[in-house]
This record gives sequence, C-alpha cells and structure tokens, in this order.
Amino acid sequence: MAYIGRRALLAGAAGVVAAATGGPAFAGTRDPGRRRSGSGGALTAEFRGMWIASVANVDWPSRSGLSAAAQRAELLGLLDTAVRRRLNAVILQVRPAADALWPSPLEPWSQWLTGQQGVDPGWDPLGTAVTEAHARGLELHAWFNPYRVANHADLGRLVSWHPARRSGWTVEYGGRLYYNPGLPEVRRFVQDAMLDAVTRYRLDAVHWDDYFYPYPVEGEYFDDDEAFDAYGGGFSSRAAWRRNNTDTLVREMSARLRALRPAVRFGISPFGIWRNSDRDPAGSATRGLAAYDDLYADTRRWVREGWIDYIAPQAYWHIGHPTADYTALVPWWARTVAGTGVDLYVGEGLYRCDRNSDTPAWRDPAELSKHVRFARGYPEVLGHVYFAATQVAADPNGAMARVVADHYGSAVPPR
Repeated sequence: MAYIGRRALLAGAAGVVAAATGGPAFAGTRDPGRRRSGSGGALTAEFRGMWIASVANVDWPSRSGLSAAAQRAELLGLLDTAVRRRLNAVILQVRPAADALWPSPLEPWSQWLTGQQGVDPGWDPLGTAVTEAHARGLELHAWFNPYRVANHADLGRLVSWHPARRSGWTVEYGGRLYYNPGLPEVRRFVQDAMLDAVTRYRLDAVHWDDYFYPYPVEGEYFDDDEAFDAYGGGFSSRAAWRRNNTDTLVREMSARLRALRPAVRFGISPFGIWRNSDRDPAGSATRGLAAYDDLYADTRRWVREGWIDYIAPQAYWHIGHPTADYTALVPWWARTVAGTGVDLYVGEGLYRCDRNSDTPAWRDPAELSKHVRFARGYPEVLGHVYFAATQVAADPNGAMARVVADHYGSAVPPR
C-alpha cells in the first residue's frame, strides 16, 4: 500500500457488529446502513475496512522477533480495534515481499515475523486471523503484493531455496528487488503462491495493493530489456507491453480465482489517479503521478472488463488539494464504476491526519468525516477503507473518532 511520501514501504461469510447508538443522518435519501452492491444488486452493508500492513512492521507485528503469543495478542488487539471503530472488514497483508504469513510450500516465512526469513514463527497468523476475524463479525481480506521481493537488492540475503534466486526472475531497481512482470513464468508463479492461501483458508477476498511495476525512481532504469526482446514484439511501445503484462496478471488471476473459489472476491487498491486529463480527455482533473503512465497499470480497464469485484483507489488527498482534489477524484471513480458491476470503496489516508501536519486540512479532525459525507453523495460509493491500522487505533488527531461519531453510529445489517 503506498502513500505519497510512504511509497518506499510501501475474498465467505462475515457479519457486521451492530452498534447500539444512533447516528446523524447524511445528505440525501439513501440509508447509509443499507447500500446496493453493484456486483449483485442485493442490499448490503456499507463497507468499512482498514488495512493492516506487515511489511517493515508498519502496523503488525509491532516489531520482528516477538513471541508467538505476543504476535497473536497484537493481532487480536487490532481486530478488536476494528470492532470498536465499528468497521466490518480488515485487509491483512499476508504476502508482503515474496514471503508468507502462513505455512506456504512455495515461499518462505516472512522475516517480519521472526526477524529472519524462512523461520517458522510457531503459529499460523493467517489461519488465526481468518478464524478470529469471523468470530468478531469481520470480513478477512488477504492482502498480497504480487511482485516485491525484498526491500534490499541482495539475492544472497534470501533463503537458499527462494524462488527469486532463479536466473533472470528479478530486476534490481531503486535498491530493491522485484520479480520481472514481463516473464510469463513469473506471473504464473506469483499467482500460484497467492492461490495456495485461497485453497487453505476461508478468505472473504483476495486483495492487491498498488505495486505492480515499481514507483519511478529518478535517474534509474527498470532493466527488462531481455524480457521485452523475448515477448515485446507486436506492441507499439514498451509502455504498452508493460501495461499488457499487468493486465494479463489481473485477468489470469481473476479467471483462476473464480474457477477455484467463486465465492472469494477479488479486489485491488490502486494509486488514486488513473490518468491526468492533460494526457487523456477521459482522465481526472488531476496533475500528479498516474497509474496508467507511471506504474503501467490500466486500472480503469480492470473495472470495465469486470476482472475484479471491487476497487478501492487510494484517494489520499484532502479536499481542495491543488493537484489532486478529493472532490475531483471521487466523482471520476464513481463515473468509472457506474454500470460495470464493480463495487467502489474509497481508500482514505488516515495516516495523514495529524495535529502537527504542515497541511491545515490534515490537522482538522473533521477532514475525513467530510470525505465520507461527500462520497456518500454518490450511489456508486459503497464504503471506505482506512490506512492504516496503527492510526485507526491511535487516532493521533481524533479524525477516526470523528468519522465514527458522525457516520458510523447507527447499526448496520450483516454484509
């Protein structure tokens, strides 16, 4: 999950815990507790989720090397936080960097558990998370990162049997290792690695973040020349070939997931800008980095083709932002999903909310509450997801408490 300024770090049954108190109404005639899902037309609850990032111990575990009991206690504490904040879903990062938070036969145990890649932590984090989330009436969406291998560039630091050691499978870029998206065998393997978890656990969704091709690093070149020479013929440009590689990963994973576990949803949380309108008349009224041009991710196409069940764009900008205004992004995404059958949840940058922020809007505890009120004006918006769990719990400037008080006070029906 990227945040601007944090980029380097960064599906079935479940109910909703009903709150006892009533909450204020919002503008419009729709009941915020009952929303019409685009995927099936059935009345469902508003989606209220939070991301739990494990990479670099951003959210959980709080540090590597904790005992199994301590790791479990922290995880259950975060699930309890979601209930307390009247959320109904958690999106748990279980494959942060070509590793696993479950006993995978294809990839090593994550270093973010024990401090050493490949070491058994003594328990099953994903299995526990599924069981305990469902016991609390929460959906559990398993969050996978497809291509990141390591937050360093040394293949020798990976466990001896790591699949990334296979010749030519990785590209070093920006001081990190990535699987090469241009290789069909790599795309097949990363799908296999993720689908292993789908076969083992009663997941509510498979969730991907915004990392496909890596975020641009000034002065550096992503060297996929050999793959392009082998597979790039017939494409108008390298950029078109790269976008096709990403499209292929999404399309293939969608087909395989639906064949294997039709009830498991497939969701992606891309960077919030598809394209800027100065590059494409259909783009949003923005002037920033764009998924289509900079990350080779045609996020709009995934919606239009119906390859995914939901999309949760990271709209991590405040109302009135000079280059990517929240009030421009949300309507654009609402228009994009309209009539497609793909559900839209808006990703919210709770991590930005800080009483010491240099941006006045983020110092205001009401900023995110304003976001929810604005987004609910669009029937295509079926909920929100908050980054990240640490801020949902700590709530440094009271923004999350304000959202709960203003919008999440009323009871909601099971999803």
